[in-house]
Amino acid sequence: MSAQPLSLAGVMMFAAVPAVAVVLGGVVAAVRTPGPKVQSAVQHIAAGVLFAALATELLPDVIHRRLPWVTLGGFALGVVAMLLLKALAKRLEEREEKTATPSGLPTSLLLASALDIALDGLLIGVSFAAGERQGLLITIAMTLEVLFLGVATAAAMRGPRAGRLVLATTITFAVLLTAGAGIGAYFLAAASPIVLDGVLSFGVAALLYLVTEELLTEAHEVDETPVLTSMFFVGFLALLMIEMMV
Repeated sequence: MSAQPLSLAGVMMFAAVPAVAVVLGGVVAAVRTPGPKVQSAVQHIAAGVLFAALATELLPDVIHRRLPWVTLGGFALGVVAMLLLKALAKRLEEREEKTATPSGLPTSLLLASALDIALDGLLIGVSFAAGERQGLLITIAMTLEVLFLGVATAAAMRGPRAGRLVLATTITFAVLLTAGAGIGAYFLAAASPIVLDGVLSFGVAALLYLVTEELLTEAHEVDETPVLTSMFFVGFLALLMIEMMV
């Protein structure tokens, strides 16, 4: 594939794949929530895929630009942003527990997930701004990640209207993701190397946080088995093979 940025229409077409995945994950889980081991397996695979995308595409791209101070600044901002997001989610969760209003709508989880998925969309757009191959691989990785996000959203909702709430929420997530991808692609398609390097470094930090502090942490909440552990390497190898064939 070409290393040139893809058109905005092309980016939106690719971004539609994870957008559909988050809705599909939520709807399927609302009908029948997967068991803990199935969820853990999906999380391991998604973590492996994201790690492969980082190791084979984003990190080498950042290194080859040779802008160490820009990389440092963008990476530091990414770490700070993710830590602030975690702190915000924790604070909202504590406030929700104090009010103890059984609405069936986990506000803290939904807000944190909405910010997370908007950032995911932005990273898809930024990746396509760096090159079509990078964008394709990041899109594949994000599709698996948001598929689990849809499942987690459905699992967290309770009550007689849970099905409608899941559908409305995951559609909102899909809109946020495609909007983020469009913004990233439109505003960064002709960005200078300095700006692009800073944004990519920000994305590297965000994805590393997602893999280590969210996906793998939650995946390890069930008893580990050799099969579950191997799923991380299956995901990593799968994306590596795709990249070699692309």
